[in-house]
Amino acid sequence: MQMKLKLTVAAAVAAMAGLSFAQDVQVVKIGSVAPMSGPQAHYGKDNANGVLMAVEDLNKENLVIGGKKIKFEAQVEDDAADPKQGTAVAQKLCDSKVAGVVGHLNSGTTIPASKIYSDCGIPMITGAATNPSLMKPGYKTSFRIIANDNALGAGLAFYAADTLKLKKVAIIDDRTAYGQGVADVFKKTALAKGMQVVDEQYTTDKATDFMAILTSIKSKAPDAIFYGGMDAQAGAMLRQMDQLGMSNVKYFGGDGICTTEIIKIAAGAKSLDGVVCAEGGASIAKMPGGEAWKKRYDAKYPGQFQIYSPYTYDATFVLADAMKRANSTDPKVYLPQILKTNFKGVTTTIQFEPNGELKNPAITLSVYKDGKKVALN
Repeated sequence: MQMKLKLTVAAAVAAMAGLSFAQDVQVVKIGSVAPMSGPQAHYGKDNANGVLMAVEDLNKENLVIGGKKIKFEAQVEDDAADPKQGTAVAQKLCDSKVAGVVGHLNSGTTIPASKIYSDCGIPMITGAATNPSLMKPGYKTSFRIIANDNALGAGLAFYAADTLKLKKVAIIDDRTAYGQGVADVFKKTALAKGMQVVDEQYTTDKATDFMAILTSIKSKAPDAIFYGGMDAQAGAMLRQMDQLGMSNVKYFGGDGICTTEIIKIAAGAKSLDGVVCAEGGASIAKMPGGEAWKKRYDAKYPGQFQIYSPYTYDATFVLADAMKRANSTDPKVYLPQILKTNFKGVTTTIQFEPNGELKNPAITLSVYKDGKKVALN
């Protein structure tokens, strides 16, 4: 009887200890927002993979913040690259009381969502949205860890004029905040460099038929076409350029077309050989931790890498780093620490300008050779 009593007491003590341990674990949710459905889903999955991988790595560190063991969880949401859905998701994340958000992917969803995050006091770090207008409202909750369109559009125009010595260019954009923004910067820089803009055309981010646009452009005999938009449309455009005998026309675009997916979408088009694209940041080979990280990523998510996952990975760590330095997971407490970030990430050493832009952002120009994406710098 006495032995049975001792066992019962011991079990009770163990149960209490287990309950105490459970109470000491705090779940911290990080929102991840990108298009997880539709024609841009390959970008979204890549973005989410970066966050999920970071969360897994952070949980291996057994972090203790504010006296509690922290368990990070990713709350992955789909904004379908649609501004209305983007704002609805942003409000959902606010209501869910996530500690921070990594996203969105598209400038057209990120810009309206940023106001909602500002209103509810949740930090948002994008590793993909590049329109400079994102930072114009001056929200203290908005941060970007990739070069913006001012750098991308200008870099491409400089390359077209100075390196390739091109004289005439036609410009197409998809009328989204991203596409129009990067096209406008390219146009202004190209004109300043003495290039002639011989035609300007517009499409949408849902279009598939560009024959009328391209036929009009062909009659103006440009040396190059600049497209402000994403790879789903660019790949189809390259196929149709082949059909119109425009394979010798150079084709420029920002990070929206600078993917491996465009190779599949172009489906063997000769025009792919004339593509020059720009993305924020260094190439994987030149990132401080790029190649080792990419090897781990490919083992975990084979065939899914696009562009932005190293940035969403780093963005997740930047949020956690600020929490550690503030010794709090409360957004109101740790938010000021984000601006003081000096974090050695996979992509670069991350520091912010007072407006939330990345300090000293790099850009990489790439071309496509033998069906592979190759960095020029």
